[in-house]
Amino acid sequence: MPAPFLMTTKGKGAPKVEKGKPDPAKLLKGKYLTQTWNHWEGENNRLYCGIWESTPGKVECEYTEWEFCHIISGEVILTEEGKKKGHRFKKGDGFIIPPGFKGTWETVKKVRKHYVILLAGKNA
Repeated sequence: MPAPFLMTTKGKGAPKVEKGKPDPAKLLKGKYLTQTWNHWEGENNRLYCGIWESTPGKVECEYTEWEFCHIISGEVILTEEGKKKGHRFKKGDGFIIPPGFKGTWETVKKVRKHYVILLAGKNA
C-alpha cells in the first residue's frame, strides 16, 4: 500500500510543472496563464490530485467532472451561466464544483489551489 506524501511544487517529490494557456475562444479577460503540478492519478485514470495556479483572467467553463478545490492563496469568482452574481472564494476556502456546472471562472488575484478531480466513468 502506498504511503501518504506531501504535495509540493518544489524540491524532492515535486512533479514537473505543466504550463497552460486558455482556449482563445473561451478567454473573456486577462491572460489566465496556468501551472499544474499533478501529483496523483488513479482509479483507472479517473482521479487526479495536485496543485494548480492561475494568473488573473476570466474564462468560460463547463464541467463534466467533479472537482474539489481548496484555495491556498488568491481569490476567484465562479459565476453560473445566466446569473449576475457569482460565488467568491479566497484563501482557506474549500468548495466543490459538480458536473454540469456551466459559467465563468475568474481569477481575481493570482490563485493557487489544491484540487481533486473525479472524471465521470461508465459506471459513475
